[in-house]
Amino acid sequence: MERAARAAAGSAAAAGVTVRTVGDLSGLRAVTDFLATTWGTPPGAPPLPADVMTSAVHAGGAVHAAYAGQELVGAAVLVFQPPAERAVYSLVAAAATSDRGVGLAVKQAQRLWSLERGAERMQWTFDPLLGRNARFNLVKLGGLGTEYVVDFYGPLDDGFNGGDESDRLTVTWDLRDPRSAVDDGASGRAGAETLCPAPDGGPLALRSGERLWCRVPQDVLALRARDLPAALRWRHAVREVFTGAFADGYTASALSRDGWYLLTRAAASGAPTSAQEG
Repeated sequence: MERAARAAAGSAAAAGVTVRTVGDLSGLRAVTDFLATTWGTPPGAPPLPADVMTSAVHAGGAVHAAYAGQELVGAAVLVFQPPAERAVYSLVAAAATSDRGVGLAVKQAQRLWSLERGAERMQWTFDPLLGRNARFNLVKLGGLGTEYVVDFYGPLDDGFNGGDESDRLTVTWDLRDPRSAVDDGASGRAGAETLCPAPDGGPLALRSGERLWCRVPQDVLALRARDLPAALRWRHAVREVFTGAFADGYTASALSRDGWYLLTRAAASGAPTSAQEG
């Protein structure tokens, strides 16, 4: 717990923010507006309405918000999973900028809050084609991708998803002892067998022994805006690799800077055998 408290305080100080829980209606409405702006949702259709957040807090969940002075710059919402799971589920998270550590500060605040209430794991989902998010979740935080869900929400036509199908990777984060010094997936690919081509003609999936790699586009947001059919081809190609690998007992353990996921056997990575942020 002390280590989690230090991590929360240190990440907030490094980002220059104060992170606190929000429970009043005006504060929750501000978080709703912030999420809508960040995700680029249509007017009147925020990712999570204030009344739903009010119910989540009333039921024992938490809304964390990060402030730089008086400005709201980050937020996340979590709820508890069934008691036997000793886990929490983060419904949504967003930061005004990804370059100053606000997202890490919010996540570490969520971690501390959850540990103080007896949780041992946190789960959330993210778009596996978003390399920046994958590196944050798997490498920076030390989470594991433990489940691949096909078209989780159905097609999403907002400023962030652009009409793409909404496949999601479930992250499981060990709150008590997060993985550290995570292999970023870059090593070991030299000489690996190419399994199939990517939509751009380069290799999509590689294998070397029990290690698999799967490549994602460098900037899927720009690709969606420029050529949605091409983005959908990437979606379907990556889906085929991930669903096959996960059915065979693999988890996603890292993403390299050049866009290669590292997939390893669940038993070797220490992942839980079952799991179910946007």
